[in-house]
Amino acid sequence: MTTVQLNPVGWMSQLSQLEVSLLQQSTESELYDTFRNCCLAVLNSGVEEDNYHNLFAPYGDFDVRLIRRERGVKMELINPPEVAFVDGHLIKGVHEHLFAVLRDMLYMGSKHSEAFKNLIDAPTNLTTHVVFDMLRHADAILQDQPINMVVCWGGHSIRSEEYKYTKLVGYQLGLRGFNICTGCGPGAMKGPMKGATIGHAKQRNKGGRYLGISEPSIIAAEPPNAIVNELIIMPDIEKRLEAFVRIAHGIVIFPGGAGTAEELLYLLGLLMDDRNKDQQIPLILTGPENSKGYFEAIDQFIGDTLGPEAQAKYTIVVGNAAKVATLLSEQKANVEAYRRDNGDSINFNWTLHISEDFQTPFVPSHENMRTLDLHLDQPKAALAATLRKCFSGIVAGNVKAEGIKEIHDHGPFELSGDAALMQKMDVLLTSFVEQGRMKLPGSKYEPCYRVSL
Repeated sequence: MTTVQLNPVGWMSQLSQLEVSLLQQSTESELYDTFRNCCLAVLNSGVEEDNYHNLFAPYGDFDVRLIRRERGVKMELINPPEVAFVDGHLIKGVHEHLFAVLRDMLYMGSKHSEAFKNLIDAPTNLTTHVVFDMLRHADAILQDQPINMVVCWGGHSIRSEEYKYTKLVGYQLGLRGFNICTGCGPGAMKGPMKGATIGHAKQRNKGGRYLGISEPSIIAAEPPNAIVNELIIMPDIEKRLEAFVRIAHGIVIFPGGAGTAEELLYLLGLLMDDRNKDQQIPLILTGPENSKGYFEAIDQFIGDTLGPEAQAKYTIVVGNAAKVATLLSEQKANVEAYRRDNGDSINFNWTLHISEDFQTPFVPSHENMRTLDLHLDQPKAALAATLRKCFSGIVAGNVKAEGIKEIHDHGPFELSGDAALMQKMDVLLTSFVEQGRMKLPGSKYEPCYRVSL
């Protein structure tokens, strides 16, 4: 048996004995198995695999334990993967990410569970407070940070030309001093970070930030890419999405599948709320020339379902990486002016209104997927929220352990609603499948859904 003990790093290196006690108590909770799987995923950082069975199967004897020490806690790894070591030494970035997992999964999980269950009058924006608290503890929202955080969304399974293009965009953003935040996986989540490292290096920018925001069931299926130097694991997909939009000074969307559609619908749903009509969140959809058809299909779907008002919320740029970065640079002043005029934080968008429908965790069970209100005759923001849930369920069925089990046990999700809407959904989803956007290359895709036409 191989064992490795790790000293705490970063914020977790200074804990009180009470905090250590709470951590040790959390090892007896149901959350601990998820914590163990997230640690295993981090130890496989850089491994491009979106099948959790394939990822975890070789490591049935892996485990992780917490060891109490006078000034904090050590982590003991039992039979960890060799890929995380170089000449017998754990890679430093992996070491840091393991304690980020400990911080977010066990420490913050215990803290919020204890604090909020005792509140008599819980604040209405409780979810936003959780998101803010987790980002603050991770040092992700710094007081002296300028307007320079670009959130990049896109698929983990993209074509070679698309991946190269994401790197070009990242490079152009890096040259202009932008930092990068993504979902921390492979594909369009890795490319912008990789490109930005070169742009930062050319500008002699040694403080480049490559922030990866994930959630437990995603990180267990998609290990962090090797560029991420700040890792945050939010409790669920809804808080993950809120974290993205609260810290973003601009958002770039590359080609992707169901998960990318979910992200776009989430943001459009927020921006179509009248209370957010003046918000300044630059949104650009971009890819290489041969992705033009992808964006035409997405734009058509948005126009047919949410209407021209939603289409007006974004700009499509095809085959011009420098233009993407230039547009974001030109809009920085508007973002900063809006934040300052409204007395808002520069690095956490408190004034963005997020309704309960976008914050409440959606459980993608067969019953919940079958009863989604997939009808065009409803307010556009509400339709966007419902469509977001639908695509979220498909993501779960594709890559998340609990979703895959649901499909294995009960068959594909049944999607039904307006005939016109179902036809549009079927066309879009079929295009994702045909373009290989649902699973990594080499993986045969069996749809986890069935559209009733």
